Amino acid sequence: MPRRRRFAHVLCLLFVASSLVAAQRPAALLRQEQEQAAREVPTLAEVLALKPGMIVADVGAGGGATAVVFAKWLGPNGRVYATDVRSEQLAEIRAAVEREALANVVVLEGGVRSTNLPHECCDAIFLRDVYHHLTDPQGIDASLLAALKPAGRLAIMDFPPDPGSTIPDGVPANRGGHGIPISIILSELTTAGFRHVTTLARWPPEDDRNRLFLVMFEKP
Repeated sequence: MPRRRRFAHVLCLLFVASSLVAAQRPAALLRQEQEQAAREVPTLAEVLALKPGMIVADVGAGGGATAVVFAKWLGPNGRVYATDVRSEQLAEIRAAVEREALANVVVLEGGVRSTNLPHECCDAIFLRDVYHHLTDPQGIDASLLAALKPAGRLAIMDFPPDPGSTIPDGVPANRGGHGIPISIILSELTTAGFRHVTTLARWPPEDDRNRLFLVMFEKP
């Protein structure tokens, strides 16, 4: 097979593989994530003081639903960094970006000790349902601080631990279960050099069925 045709064949196989990864999850779940992202992004953009054309990072982006909605909200002059540590999630994000024909999403493989985001790349960063999984929060916190521009904002959306629940493998024992107390997030992020701005006891604010809270910080 000629080299050019072989290269095209490999690219086709990679695209099919990415599509199959996305297809493994139920369509109803994907649709639910997309609808949730569409509801939350405008409010989150307001909380983070974002405007079209700015740069945001979704750390632990999962299937990429929120990253895709944010990319559309920020417009072609804006940019979204979408990171995850799992190869199957990265493939799903890439498939979603390809499907939506977006040119302003950068997909990055994150690490357990670093986000791998460029230095001072972002006006804002958010982690949704991610922080309580971190096995090296000190390393990630330092990486988050380095990735933000001065006065950039960081939003941590997570949930309090259920008493008696099991702490995920490798996560610090002081979490008290599956989840994380707000007080620990405040302590760890301020120790890392962030300034606490505000805490919302419920996220999204209008959803009384959700257990998530939001803690927002700013880089001095």
